[in-house]
Amino acid sequence: MEMSSSWFRRYCKRGRPYIGVLFLQLGYAVNNILVKSALNEGLNPYTFSVYRNIAAAVAFGPFALYFERKIRTRMTISVFWKIMLLAFIEPVIDQMLYYTGMKYTTATFAIAMCNVLPALTFVMAWIFRLEEVNVKRLHSQAKIFGTLVTVGGAMVMTLVNGPPVPLPWTKEGSEVHHDQASTVVVSQGQHIKGAIMITAGCFCWASFYILQAMTLKEYPAQLSLTTHICMMGALQGTIVTLIIEKAKSGIWSLQNQTEIGATLYSGIVRSGASYYVSGLVMKEKGPFFVTAFNPLGMVVVAVVSSFALAEPLVLGSVVGAFIIVVGLYLIIWGKSKDSSLSTSNISNEVEICDHQETCNDKDQDDTKASKEDHRGEAVV
Repeated sequence: MEMSSSWFRRYCKRGRPYIGVLFLQLGYAVNNILVKSALNEGLNPYTFSVYRNIAAAVAFGPFALYFERKIRTRMTISVFWKIMLLAFIEPVIDQMLYYTGMKYTTATFAIAMCNVLPALTFVMAWIFRLEEVNVKRLHSQAKIFGTLVTVGGAMVMTLVNGPPVPLPWTKEGSEVHHDQASTVVVSQGQHIKGAIMITAGCFCWASFYILQAMTLKEYPAQLSLTTHICMMGALQGTIVTLIIEKAKSGIWSLQNQTEIGATLYSGIVRSGASYYVSGLVMKEKGPFFVTAFNPLGMVVVAVVSSFALAEPLVLGSVVGAFIIVVGLYLIIWGKSKDSSLSTSNISNEVEICDHQETCNDKDQDDTKASKEDHRGEAVV
């Protein structure tokens, strides 16, 4: 009975990072649906960013004060500037660039561009030595190839349509008009401008994860770090909004329940909970592991839309989802080999230390015995 319970605890401990990233992707998928509805009804993206971070700070602040009162380290100048930079990179700049870039392109193009996030994070984590990569080893090659496969599958799922796949719960003979309805005719110059903005937003998002991993080493209180980021994000977002929107007082009012619900959900789940959960997963698996599952959100949206809205799945989505699963499997396999190698290295170090201590104890015993023999000979 004890063996089965210990096995279950060990299994749950190993599965926590995967449950965490699945929670993140599900939260992102629902957030996109709610926020898109609110933006269509007139929600201002700048004030939305401010209110979202205020909601997150209010929701997580009391928990941070109570649960981390004993483990919270002293705030240093280095940690303070990192928090300021974290708040400016993701809650402010990333979101503003993303939604503004979507205006100049299309929603489909914006979603496709965001799937370069795992590749950007992998390269940056490799540069800053937050990800173990040895191109001569098979598991590192699997992580590199799995990243490319995952991004490619996301592109296929987004850009390739094909015939609808007949499913029992979808409407027969229905056609997908979402992509056509969301397509906006834009000039080539606007398209390029939007692509640059979205790419810069993805770079900011990847930089946020890298800097968050570095900050957690100096300031390991995740709830407190989340609260500080959201507070500073709300303050900086307010300043940026006042500069951009100037004297437009009407943008600060939330008009209906959709805008209020989207703001509260995005603040508590998309900002607060996602920063906290990503920090927990990051401490165990690294920043690349958090973003490697980002294309999985597209699969979640497609499946949920198929069940909830009875929208048929097209062949391109199914093929792209299959490619994403293959790529994620390669990444997970490579990461598992990293864990096993690090565990074996630790075991080897422990064995070496034990062997050295045994040898030292033996040498001390031999030296002591030799001294006693010399004393005996001297007495004789």
